[in-house]
Amino acid sequence: MDRWAAIVVRALKPETESSVTYRSDVQVTKKGRRLTLVFESTDTTALRASVKSYLSWIQLVTNVFETLESQRS
Repeated sequence: MDRWAAIVVRALKPETESSVTYRSDVQVTKKGRRLTLVFESTDTTALRASVKSYLSWIQLVTNVFETLESQRS
């Protein structure tokens, strides 16, 4: 699980460094097995969009990671 969290942080890093919009900002950190996302937005619409995007990207990375891990067996 710790490896998974490191992979997610690395995968999301480019998204956190170059925000598409000025309306929201996201910080992603990892401490041990725990992944923390901190969202800051100017309005609830931007917040909802950011949360949805990041959760979708995390799900995508998780699916790819699980698929690759199952191929190793």
